[in-house]
Amino acid sequence: MARNWSPEGWRELPILQQPNWPDAAPLAKTEARLSDSPPLVFAGEARNLRDKLAEACEGRAFLLQGGDCAESFAEFHADNIRDTFRVLMQMAVVLTFGAKCPVVKVGRLAGQFAKPRSADTETQGGVTLPAYRGDMINGMEFESSARAPDPERLMHAYNQSAATLNLLRAFAQGGYADLHQVQRWNLGFVAASPLGERYKDLADRLTESLDFMAACGLTSETTPQIRETEFYTSHEALILGYEQALTRIDSTSGDWYACSAHMLWIGDRTRQLDGAHVEFMRGVGNPIAIKAGPSLEADDLMRLIDLLNPENQPGRLTVIARMGADKVEAALPPLIRAARGEGRKVLWACDPMHGNTIKSSNGYKTRVFDNILSEVSGFFAAHRAEGSHPGGVHFEMTGQDVTECLGGAQAITEEGLSDRYHTHCDPRLNASQALELAFLIAERLQAERGGEARFMQAS
Repeated sequence: MARNWSPEGWRELPILQQPNWPDAAPLAKTEARLSDSPPLVFAGEARNLRDKLAEACEGRAFLLQGGDCAESFAEFHADNIRDTFRVLMQMAVVLTFGAKCPVVKVGRLAGQFAKPRSADTETQGGVTLPAYRGDMINGMEFESSARAPDPERLMHAYNQSAATLNLLRAFAQGGYADLHQVQRWNLGFVAASPLGERYKDLADRLTESLDFMAACGLTSETTPQIRETEFYTSHEALILGYEQALTRIDSTSGDWYACSAHMLWIGDRTRQLDGAHVEFMRGVGNPIAIKAGPSLEADDLMRLIDLLNPENQPGRLTVIARMGADKVEAALPPLIRAARGEGRKVLWACDPMHGNTIKSSNGYKTRVFDNILSEVSGFFAAHRAEGSHPGGVHFEMTGQDVTECLGGAQAITEEGLSDRYHTHCDPRLNASQALELAFLIAERLQAERGGEARFMQAS
């Protein structure tokens, strides 16, 4: 347990990226209701994830973290949850088969309802309103009634998170994640593409392996690892009143755990050493992460590590680098070097999305697939040069057939962005682009581990 820590201690410190709640009384009432509500996850689950991330920290596993940029109330549907889950399962199979190591699956799901913003307000047509901060806070519509922060939305986010978690647990444990379903995970619009054929080839090889194992007596009925998977949830711990309300003492250890998700992270905009977000996160027992942009200096990183993981526990702290394709190979090595030089147990993950956001000529916020891939390649190169482990990746993606990021095997153009641009905040990889990236990352991992090149031969 962190010393001199309490769940409400953050309230005495400076805090950024918070909504301007119009009335304190309704907010306090909603937070009290949340405090009386059941936890969304359990401490034991968070500890299990921490143990698996410890394996990734030592290079014996790999973290796959992905999901929506910002979940919405309007798009809450079982099919959307299922499609994102199965794309993550596809990616995990590709990475596991290619890299020959366990993949820790963590979704940006069941809680990713709030987003930091570059400005507190937005102006359109001479009218200025509060910025949209995610469905947990206010509505996306540019209307004064929608943009007013509403505490009742916190309760809505909690209820939707609970329903999403129920469905994810059913998918993970109820047979949908059975490796014999690997062919059925191929989404229609992906299956019809050359990339789908590549995945089908891998799935055929996996099916052959499963048939051999069945002949040896290892089936879904006798081996739970074939039938089930472990799937965890995560989100940015941005709205601390919500996080505090869902923080509980674990009855077995006596430690505090944030029970809104298995894993939480601090954003690049809220990682101030003397700020409220670092203060809150240092006291919960969950595995946690910090986003590290190009402005993070090595000395500040070391101070953050000391605050957030003073016992130097593997699996406790992940540093998610989001440097940008043009900065990663210069900005990341000094951070790796500082942590390794002091013997700090840190899991390094790559977020190649947030540092590569641009505006297209026709006004859409987008990302270029080649830039995303370039940052991943730079991330691996930096770790190779420093003798460190590239431990994971972190994507904003969806199982829907959206057109929000440029390029990839589908060759989405600027003119094509408007076809299916549905995001409520940042542009996401669609299922085809996400799967394509998984194959490319598997190739990098295989090269790092000296694996056989035949896995990545062009289909």
